[in-house]
Amino acid sequence: MGVRSTSDNPMRAHYAGRRVCVTGGAGFIGSHLAEALLLLGADVVLLDDLSASDGAHAAALVESYPRMARLVFGSILDPAALREALTGVDTVFHLAAMNSVPRSIAEPERTFEVNAVGTVRIVEECRRRGARRIVYAASSSAYGDGPEMPKVEGLLPRPQSPYASSKLAGESVLRAWAHSYGLSAVSLRYFNVFGPRQSADNAYAAVVAAFLAKLHAGEHPAIFGDGSASRDFTPVANVVQATLLAGASPKDLKGEVVNVGTGRRTTVVELAHLLARLAGRPDLTPVFRDPRPGDVAHSLADISLAHALLGYDPVKSLEDGLADTAAWFARSSREPLATK
Repeated sequence: MGVRSTSDNPMRAHYAGRRVCVTGGAGFIGSHLAEALLLLGADVVLLDDLSASDGAHAAALVESYPRMARLVFGSILDPAALREALTGVDTVFHLAAMNSVPRSIAEPERTFEVNAVGTVRIVEECRRRGARRIVYAASSSAYGDGPEMPKVEGLLPRPQSPYASSKLAGESVLRAWAHSYGLSAVSLRYFNVFGPRQSADNAYAAVVAAFLAKLHAGEHPAIFGDGSASRDFTPVANVVQATLLAGASPKDLKGEVVNVGTGRRTTVVELAHLLARLAGRPDLTPVFRDPRPGDVAHSLADISLAHALLGYDPVKSLEDGLADTAAWFARSSREPLATK
Protein backbone atom coordinates (compact mmCIF):
# COMPACT_ATOMS: atom_id res chain seq x y z
CA MET A 1 0.00 0.00 0.00
CA GLY A 2 3.04 2.26 -0.26
CA VAL A 3 3.57 2.57 3.52
CA ARG A 4 6.81 1.35 5.02
CA SER A 5 6.28 -0.40 8.35
CA THR A 6 9.92 -0.29 9.43
CA SER A 7 11.44 2.12 11.91
CA ASP A 8 12.90 4.29 9.11
CA ASN A 9 9.43 5.59 8.25
CA PRO A 10 9.32 9.11 9.73
CA MET A 11 5.58 8.78 10.37
CA ARG A 12 6.17 5.86 12.75
CA ALA A 13 7.56 8.29 15.31
CA HIS A 14 4.26 10.17 15.20
CA TYR A 15 1.79 7.27 15.13
CA ALA A 16 3.42 4.60 17.31
CA GLY A 17 1.33 4.23 20.46
CA ARG A 18 -1.12 6.94 19.40
CA ARG A 19 -4.85 6.17 19.65
CA VAL A 20 -6.76 6.96 16.46
CA CYS A 21 -10.20 6.25 15.03
CA VAL A 22 -11.09 5.45 11.42
CA THR A 23 -14.79 5.89 10.70
CA GLY A 24 -15.77 3.60 7.86
CA GLY A 25 -12.76 1.53 8.88
CA ALA A 26 -14.18 -1.70 7.49
CA GLY A 27 -14.67 -0.19 4.05
CA PHE A 28 -12.38 -0.13 1.04
CA ILE A 29 -10.24 2.95 1.76
CA GLY A 30 -10.80 2.77 5.50
CA SER A 31 -9.44 -0.76 5.82
CA HIS A 32 -6.31 0.14 3.83
CA LEU A 33 -5.78 3.17 6.05
CA ALA A 34 -6.38 1.18 9.24
CA GLU A 35 -3.87 -1.46 8.17
CA ALA A 36 -1.25 1.21 7.42
CA LEU A 37 -1.82 2.82 10.82
CA LEU A 38 -1.40 -0.52 12.59
CA LEU A 39 1.84 -1.15 10.70
CA LEU A 40 3.03 2.22 11.99
CA GLY A 41 2.27 1.17 15.56
CA ALA A 42 -0.96 3.08 16.20
CA ASP A 43 -3.82 1.85 18.35
CA VAL A 44 -6.78 1.88 15.95
CA VAL A 45 -10.52 1.96 16.60
CA LEU A 46 -12.53 1.08 13.50
CA LEU A 47 -16.08 2.46 13.61
CA ASP A 48 -18.38 0.93 11.00
CA ASP A 49 -21.97 -0.24 10.66
CA LEU A 50 -20.93 -2.73 7.93
CA SER A 51 -23.53 -1.33 5.53
CA ALA A 52 -20.93 -1.21 2.74
CA SER A 53 -18.67 -4.08 3.78
CA ASP A 54 -18.89 -7.64 5.07
CA GLY A 55 -16.32 -6.75 7.72
CA ALA A 56 -13.99 -9.60 6.78
CA HIS A 57 -10.86 -7.50 6.47
CA ALA A 58 -11.65 -5.52 9.62
CA ALA A 59 -12.08 -8.78 11.49
CA ALA A 60 -8.74 -10.00 10.13
CA LEU A 61 -7.05 -6.83 11.38
CA VAL A 62 -8.51 -7.27 14.86
CA GLU A 63 -7.37 -10.89 14.86
CA SER A 64 -3.86 -9.97 13.67
CA TYR A 65 -3.50 -7.01 16.07
CA PRO A 66 -5.56 -8.01 19.13
CA ARG A 67 -3.92 -5.45 21.43
CA MET A 68 -3.97 -2.58 18.94
CA ALA A 69 -7.15 -2.90 16.82
CA ARG A 70 -10.78 -2.77 17.93
CA LEU A 71 -13.97 -2.75 15.87
CA VAL A 72 -16.93 -0.73 17.16
CA PHE A 73 -20.06 -1.81 15.31
CA GLY A 74 -22.32 1.18 14.87
CA SER A 75 -23.37 4.14 12.78
CA ILE A 76 -21.83 7.61 12.86
CA LEU A 77 -25.42 8.76 13.51
CA ASP A 78 -25.53 6.78 16.79
CA PRO A 79 -24.36 8.89 19.76
CA ALA A 80 -23.53 5.83 21.88
CA ALA A 81 -21.34 4.33 19.15
CA LEU A 82 -19.56 7.67 18.67
CA ARG A 83 -18.85 8.00 22.39
CA GLU A 84 -17.44 4.49 22.52
CA ALA A 85 -15.29 4.93 19.42
CA LEU A 86 -13.91 8.42 20.12
CA THR A 87 -13.18 8.30 23.84
CA GLY A 88 -9.47 8.85 24.38
CA VAL A 89 -8.76 9.26 20.66
CA ASP A 90 -6.10 11.71 19.47
CA THR A 91 -6.86 11.75 15.72
CA VAL A 92 -10.03 10.93 13.79
CA PHE A 93 -9.99 9.91 10.14
CA HIS A 94 -13.57 10.42 8.99
CA LEU A 95 -14.16 8.19 5.96
CA ALA A 96 -17.65 6.84 6.71
CA ALA A 97 -20.15 7.90 4.04
CA MET A 98 -22.65 6.86 1.42
CA ASN A 99 -20.18 6.92 -1.46
CA SER A 100 -22.16 6.52 -4.68
CA VAL A 101 -23.46 9.17 -7.06
CA PRO A 102 -26.20 6.89 -8.52
CA ARG A 103 -27.31 5.79 -5.07
CA SER A 104 -27.42 9.39 -3.88
CA ILE A 105 -29.79 10.22 -6.74
CA ALA A 106 -32.00 7.32 -5.67
CA GLU A 107 -31.74 8.14 -1.93
CA PRO A 108 -30.96 11.87 -1.55
CA GLU A 109 -32.29 12.37 1.99
CA ARG A 110 -30.44 9.35 3.36
CA THR A 111 -27.28 10.54 1.62
CA PHE A 112 -27.47 13.92 3.34
CA GLU A 113 -28.30 12.40 6.69
CA VAL A 114 -25.22 10.17 6.63
CA ASN A 115 -22.75 12.45 4.87
CA ALA A 116 -23.70 15.89 6.21
CA VAL A 117 -25.49 15.29 9.53
CA GLY A 118 -23.11 12.43 10.29
CA THR A 119 -20.14 14.77 9.86
CA VAL A 120 -21.66 17.29 12.27
CA ARG A 121 -22.02 14.55 14.85
CA ILE A 122 -18.42 13.44 14.32
CA VAL A 123 -16.92 16.92 14.77
CA GLU A 124 -19.11 17.63 17.79
CA GLU A 125 -17.97 14.41 19.45
CA CYS A 126 -14.36 15.28 18.56
CA ARG A 127 -14.86 18.64 20.26
CA ARG A 128 -16.35 17.05 23.36
CA ARG A 129 -13.64 14.40 23.58
CA GLY A 130 -10.72 16.74 22.92
CA ALA A 131 -9.46 15.04 19.76
CA ARG A 132 -6.34 16.79 18.41
CA ARG A 133 -7.03 16.44 14.68
CA ILE A 134 -9.79 15.37 12.29
CA VAL A 135 -9.04 14.42 8.68
CA TYR A 136 -12.13 14.31 6.47
CA ALA A 137 -12.46 12.27 3.28
CA ALA A 138 -13.95 14.86 0.93
CA SER A 139 -14.64 14.28 -2.77
CA SER A 140 -13.48 15.68 -6.09
CA SER A 141 -17.13 15.53 -7.17
CA ALA A 142 -17.51 18.92 -5.46
CA TYR A 143 -15.93 20.56 -8.53
CA GLY A 144 -18.72 19.41 -10.81
CA ASP A 145 -18.40 19.82 -14.55
CA GLY A 146 -16.64 23.18 -14.86
CA PRO A 147 -14.29 23.50 -17.84
CA GLU A 148 -11.20 24.44 -15.82
CA MET A 149 -8.41 21.85 -15.84
CA PRO A 150 -6.71 20.85 -13.66
CA LYS A 151 -9.01 21.36 -10.69
CA VAL A 152 -7.53 23.83 -8.21
CA GLU A 153 -8.94 24.09 -4.69
CA GLY A 154 -9.91 27.75 -5.13
CA LEU A 155 -12.40 27.02 -7.91
CA LEU A 156 -16.07 27.66 -7.19
CA PRO A 157 -17.69 24.30 -6.27
CA ARG A 158 -20.37 23.12 -8.68
CA PRO A 159 -21.81 19.87 -7.25
CA GLN A 160 -24.07 18.02 -9.66
CA SER A 161 -25.45 15.23 -7.46
CA PRO A 162 -26.80 14.84 -3.92
CA TYR A 163 -23.61 12.89 -3.12
CA ALA A 164 -21.35 15.75 -4.26
CA SER A 165 -23.44 18.32 -2.44
CA SER A 166 -23.49 16.32 0.78
CA LYS A 167 -19.71 15.83 0.75
CA LEU A 168 -19.22 19.54 0.07
CA ALA A 169 -21.42 20.26 3.10
CA GLY A 170 -19.01 18.18 5.19
CA GLU A 171 -16.13 20.42 4.12
CA SER A 172 -18.06 23.47 5.28
CA VAL A 173 -18.71 21.79 8.63
CA LEU A 174 -14.99 21.18 9.21
CA ARG A 175 -14.04 24.72 8.25
CA ALA A 176 -16.75 26.24 10.47
CA TRP A 177 -15.83 24.11 13.49
CA ALA A 178 -12.14 24.84 12.97
CA HIS A 179 -12.74 28.58 13.05
CA SER A 180 -15.45 28.56 15.72
CA TYR A 181 -13.98 26.07 18.16
CA GLY A 182 -10.29 25.77 17.27
CA LEU A 183 -10.64 22.20 15.97
CA SER A 184 -7.57 21.23 13.91
CA ALA A 185 -9.05 19.90 10.70
CA VAL A 186 -8.43 19.31 7.01
CA SER A 187 -10.58 18.05 4.12
CA LEU A 188 -8.93 15.86 1.50
CA ARG A 189 -10.70 15.79 -1.86
CA TYR A 190 -10.00 12.26 -3.08
CA PHE A 191 -9.99 11.75 -6.86
CA ASN A 192 -11.43 8.43 -8.16
CA VAL A 193 -9.75 6.02 -5.78
CA PHE A 194 -9.24 2.39 -6.79
CA GLY A 195 -7.29 -0.61 -5.61
CA PRO A 196 -7.34 -4.13 -4.16
CA ARG A 197 -10.42 -5.10 -2.11
CA GLN A 198 -12.69 -2.57 -3.82
CA SER A 199 -16.15 -4.09 -4.11
CA ALA A 200 -17.71 -4.96 -7.45
CA ASP A 201 -20.70 -6.69 -5.88
CA ASN A 202 -23.32 -3.98 -6.24
CA ALA A 203 -24.91 -1.73 -8.82
CA TYR A 204 -22.89 1.25 -7.62
CA ALA A 205 -19.43 -0.30 -7.98
CA ALA A 206 -16.58 2.02 -8.93
CA VAL A 207 -15.45 1.77 -12.52
CA VAL A 208 -12.17 -0.17 -12.07
CA ALA A 209 -13.82 -2.85 -9.95
CA ALA A 210 -16.86 -2.96 -12.23
CA PHE A 211 -14.70 -3.41 -15.34
CA LEU A 212 -12.62 -6.18 -13.75
CA ALA A 213 -15.74 -8.02 -12.63
CA LYS A 214 -17.04 -8.03 -16.18
CA LEU A 215 -13.72 -9.13 -17.63
CA HIS A 216 -13.41 -12.01 -15.18
CA ALA A 217 -16.92 -13.10 -16.09
CA GLY A 218 -15.94 -13.13 -19.78
CA GLU A 219 -18.20 -10.15 -20.50
CA HIS A 220 -17.62 -6.83 -22.23
CA PRO A 221 -17.28 -3.95 -19.73
CA ALA A 222 -20.02 -1.33 -20.00
CA ILE A 223 -19.20 2.37 -20.36
CA PHE A 224 -21.86 4.97 -19.58
CA GLY A 225 -21.48 7.57 -22.31
CA ASP A 226 -19.07 7.54 -25.26
CA GLY A 227 -15.92 6.75 -23.24
CA SER A 228 -14.33 10.17 -23.68
CA ALA A 229 -14.95 11.11 -20.05
CA SER A 230 -11.66 11.32 -18.17
CA ARG A 231 -10.64 10.91 -14.56
CA ASP A 232 -7.61 11.24 -12.31
CA PHE A 233 -7.68 7.56 -11.30
CA THR A 234 -5.81 7.38 -8.00
CA PRO A 235 -4.33 4.18 -6.53
CA VAL A 236 -5.43 3.71 -2.93
CA ALA A 237 -1.79 3.72 -1.77
CA ASN A 238 -1.57 7.40 -2.71
CA VAL A 239 -4.72 8.25 -0.76
CA VAL A 240 -3.41 6.39 2.30
CA GLN A 241 -0.11 8.26 2.10
CA ALA A 242 -1.78 11.67 1.87
CA THR A 243 -4.19 10.85 4.69
CA LEU A 244 -1.40 9.71 7.00
CA LEU A 245 0.54 12.89 6.24
CA ALA A 246 -2.53 14.99 7.03
CA GLY A 247 -3.02 13.23 10.36
CA ALA A 248 0.63 13.65 11.33
CA SER A 249 1.15 17.23 10.14
CA PRO A 250 2.53 19.53 12.84
CA LYS A 251 0.89 22.52 11.13
CA ASP A 252 -2.15 24.29 12.55
CA LEU A 253 -4.75 23.12 10.05
CA LYS A 254 -7.90 25.23 9.85
CA GLY A 255 -10.25 23.27 7.64
CA GLU A 256 -8.27 23.66 4.41
CA VAL A 257 -9.46 21.77 1.33
CA VAL A 258 -6.70 19.77 -0.36
CA ASN A 259 -6.76 17.69 -3.56
CA VAL A 260 -5.43 14.14 -3.43
CA GLY A 261 -4.81 12.57 -6.83
CA THR A 262 -1.98 11.86 -9.24
CA GLY A 263 -2.13 14.88 -11.55
CA ARG A 264 -2.71 12.60 -14.54
CA ARG A 265 -5.89 12.19 -16.58
CA THR A 266 -7.05 8.96 -18.31
CA THR A 267 -10.20 8.47 -20.37
CA VAL A 268 -12.65 5.76 -19.41
CA VAL A 269 -12.19 3.97 -22.73
CA GLU A 270 -8.39 4.01 -22.25
CA LEU A 271 -8.95 2.52 -18.79
CA ALA A 272 -11.11 -0.25 -20.25
CA HIS A 273 -8.42 -1.24 -22.73
CA LEU A 274 -5.65 -1.14 -20.07
CA LEU A 275 -7.63 -3.43 -17.78
CA ALA A 276 -8.58 -5.81 -20.59
CA ARG A 277 -4.90 -6.29 -21.39
CA LEU A 278 -4.00 -6.81 -17.73
CA ALA A 279 -6.79 -9.38 -17.43
CA GLY A 280 -5.56 -11.20 -20.53
CA ARG A 281 -8.76 -10.44 -22.44
CA PRO A 282 -7.99 -7.66 -24.95
CA ASP A 283 -10.79 -9.09 -27.10
CA LEU A 284 -13.38 -7.92 -24.56
CA THR A 285 -13.78 -4.39 -25.87
CA PRO A 286 -16.23 -2.08 -24.08
CA VAL A 287 -19.88 -1.63 -24.93
CA PHE A 288 -21.53 1.75 -24.54
CA ARG A 289 -24.65 2.69 -22.58
CA ASP A 290 -26.57 5.91 -22.02
CA PRO A 291 -24.81 8.44 -19.75
CA ARG A 292 -25.81 8.42 -16.08
CA PRO A 293 -27.23 11.53 -14.38
CA GLY A 294 -24.80 13.22 -12.00
CA ASP A 295 -21.62 11.99 -13.68
CA VAL A 296 -19.13 14.69 -14.69
CA ALA A 297 -17.24 14.71 -17.98
CA HIS A 298 -13.67 15.36 -16.84
CA SER A 299 -11.68 15.48 -13.63
CA LEU A 300 -8.00 16.13 -12.97
CA ALA A 301 -6.30 17.13 -9.71
CA ASP A 302 -3.82 19.91 -9.22
CA ILE A 303 -1.80 18.45 -6.34
CA SER A 304 0.56 21.35 -5.72
CA LEU A 305 -1.20 22.39 -2.49
CA ALA A 306 -1.03 18.82 -1.15
CA HIS A 307 2.71 18.89 -1.74
CA ALA A 308 3.21 22.33 -0.20
CA LEU A 309 0.95 21.87 2.83
CA LEU A 310 1.38 18.16 3.59
CA GLY A 311 4.52 17.07 1.75
CA TYR A 312 2.47 14.72 -0.42
CA ASP A 313 3.72 13.16 -3.64
CA PRO A 314 2.17 10.08 -5.30
CA VAL A 315 3.87 6.85 -4.23
CA LYS A 316 2.29 4.58 -6.87
CA SER A 317 1.68 5.09 -10.60
CA LEU A 318 -1.56 4.41 -12.42
CA GLU A 319 -0.05 1.40 -14.21
CA ASP A 320 1.31 -0.14 -11.00
CA GLY A 321 -1.96 0.49 -9.21
CA LEU A 322 -3.99 -1.14 -11.98
CA ALA A 323 -1.59 -4.11 -12.07
CA ASP A 324 -1.92 -4.57 -8.29
CA THR A 325 -5.70 -4.39 -8.51
CA ALA A 326 -5.96 -6.78 -11.46
CA ALA A 327 -3.66 -9.27 -9.72
CA TRP A 328 -5.73 -9.09 -6.52
CA PHE A 329 -8.92 -9.55 -8.51
CA ALA A 330 -7.48 -12.60 -10.27
CA ARG A 331 -6.46 -14.16 -6.94
CA SER A 332 -9.78 -13.47 -5.28
CA SER A 333 -12.04 -14.58 -8.13
CA ARG A 334 -13.72 -17.88 -7.40
CA GLU A 335 -13.76 -18.87 -11.04
CA PRO A 336 -10.77 -18.78 -13.41
CA LEU A 337 -10.72 -16.10 -16.05
CA ALA A 338 -13.25 -16.99 -18.75
CA THR A 339 -11.77 -18.27 -21.98
CA LYS A 340 -12.64 -17.18 -25.47
